[in-house]
Amino acid sequence: MSTPYPFTAVVGQTDLRLALLLNAVSPAVGGVLVRGEKGTAKSTAVRALSALLPQVDVVPGCRFSCAPAAPDPDCPDGPHGAGPGGARPARMVELPVGASEDRLVGALDIERALAEGVKAFEPGLLADAHRGILYVDEVNLLHDHLIDLLLDAAAMGASYVEREGVSVRHAARFLLVGTMNPEEGELRPQLLDRFGLTVEVAASREPAQRVEVVRRRLSYEDDPAGFAARWSGDESEVRARVVAARALLQQVRLGDNALLQIAATCAGFEVDGMRADIVMARTATALAAWAGRTAVLKEDVRQAALLALPHRRRRNPFDAPGLDEDKLDEILDRFPDEEPENDPDPEPDPGTDPEPGPDGGPENPQGPDDGGGPDGGGGVPPQGGGPQDAQPPADPAEAPADSPEAPRQPSAQADGGPEQAAVRAAEPFRTKMLSVPGLGEGAAGRRSRARTAHGRTTGAQRPRGQLTKLHLAATVHAAAPHQKARGRAGRGLVIRKDDLRQATREGREGNLVLFVVDASGSMAARQRMSAVKGAVLSLLLDAYQRRDKVGLITFRGAAAQLALPPTSSVDAAAARLEKLPTGGRTPLGSGLLKAHEVLRIERLRDPSRRPLLVVVTDGRATSAGAVGGDPRELTARSARLLAADGVASVVVDCESGPVRLGLAGALAADLGGPAVTLDGLRADSLAGLVKDVRTAVTTPASHTTRRAA
Repeated sequence: MSTPYPFTAVVGQTDLRLALLLNAVSPAVGGVLVRGEKGTAKSTAVRALSALLPQVDVVPGCRFSCAPAAPDPDCPDGPHGAGPGGARPARMVELPVGASEDRLVGALDIERALAEGVKAFEPGLLADAHRGILYVDEVNLLHDHLIDLLLDAAAMGASYVEREGVSVRHAARFLLVGTMNPEEGELRPQLLDRFGLTVEVAASREPAQRVEVVRRRLSYEDDPAGFAARWSGDESEVRARVVAARALLQQVRLGDNALLQIAATCAGFEVDGMRADIVMARTATALAAWAGRTAVLKEDVRQAALLALPHRRRRNPFDAPGLDEDKLDEILDRFPDEEPENDPDPEPDPGTDPEPGPDGGPENPQGPDDGGGPDGGGGVPPQGGGPQDAQPPADPAEAPADSPEAPRQPSAQADGGPEQAAVRAAEPFRTKMLSVPGLGEGAAGRRSRARTAHGRTTGAQRPRGQLTKLHLAATVHAAAPHQKARGRAGRGLVIRKDDLRQATREGREGNLVLFVVDASGSMAARQRMSAVKGAVLSLLLDAYQRRDKVGLITFRGAAAQLALPPTSSVDAAAARLEKLPTGGRTPLGSGLLKAHEVLRIERLRDPSRRPLLVVVTDGRATSAGAVGGDPRELTARSARLLAADGVASVVVDCESGPVRLGLAGALAADLGGPAVTLDGLRADSLAGLVKDVRTAVTTPASHTTRRAA
């Protein structure tokens, strides 16, 4: 087994280390969600935490980690009698994103259960994580059915395995820790709320701190055991402090003023439900114990709010997590602290204080004034330290032309039209259901019909591997004719492996929703473009709720541009849309050709995910771009090319005014799909409901479906 990187050797990341340590002190806090860009020591810090947890007393031989003093009465390995217990280190169990349901909850031998009545149960990862840490890297990419199982186990503290009347239950209380890169998509709100605390991390912009990170990492890779030995003293100090804080936790007093501060903070920030209040109370108590105090102070409540509330204030996936600290201070100042009761002086924090490290470098090169800034390393970035820290000039004319923060100014273009500044999107609304026809086999989601592991049972078939969903009636029907030949004498059926039948189920899949948005001069009227952006934003929100991947192509001037490659990050698409400028001619054909190219590449990368093309335009085509020729003819040929590939499409008609040319409708006919107006896109409009996006040709997925049937 390789030597893990020491927890105390992680440079900076003050908030991350504090959140993990608070959960080590009080697992009731509810876990940690770590959000941040790649390469910021998220996984390294989490994997190092288990070495700081106290050992766990267990019943010898119990696969479910029952405590000797209070064994689980329903333990599958029980009942456990009185006797001495053993001790083992706390486990950190990793849940892979691609894990199966059986690997998570455990596997039941259905054949033995039916034929012999024996509960032959193999524990899963939930059993391994009991009284330890369950770590999910890239938790935002976890399949929905696994998320549902995690939610159930986290809420009930137990895991249930139900298979055709055979039931197994075991305790599953664990510290849930997840890491994610927001660029790859957001979490479902239900799972997001299950994490007690959240931390935003980013790479430091301070050169001295970055140098120290590289120095320590290279030293660790050269000699992992020696590096860990040099940090063993710091590790022992933090481990002892965790044990002491756990012992002190029961003595910490949460006074009325602290409770009022917590309640007023949650109410002031309009947090849904009461879980935030409870998590804040537990976190503030753990902070006091970690500081060696027996009373919760205002500073504890403030820190608890910064860790427990940001992810609970998001109303939709486009809201950036965060907390207005000035407003927080204003709320807390209404309630003065109670007098402390002779608390001992708080000890320095060995996990976060800037002390010289064993390697000779500073523990925190930025000094004692670090305050957990946005770089995630506990420090405030220097002036001008990073691109996102730069302030736009007061005079827009002084901004560099390629600066992303520079406001777009009208400018003459070679295609004959001025570029208009970006406008804000109108308020999003609930859209009607758009789905791909036929029966797919893509990733689980909530849009189009598909064969999935979960859903309503539609039939049975012989298993193609390990049996996961037994079809009991089909199994009995297959075994019944052979009972006499098999010498059946009693009441039970004689079941053989060849008799077992797998249930086939139909549910919903997620699709690739590729937006092709007209940003030309014909769309440049500010009120009109605002409505168009609001409609696309509404469709993006719908895609987020239905677990789709999204991509964004824009076309204007002389060419089309892939503004956002297909991704699970819907909020990234929303950010690109918000900054979208308009102006110039309309190369509609180029936009459709770009969509054809993107979909061709995506079909090679993810052949099971079916696409849905959403073209947002008024149908005008005034430029053929680099291809040349008649713009309208190029548009028609490009649309027919997409239809021939079986791409399901819908055209959102943005044409307005008393005189309508009907060009968007003609485009929809060439694509083989329907056209819907901006008003007709609303779920509460009087227009006809768009249920399926029909194509003029049979899709390749339909051929696959018929062959499979």
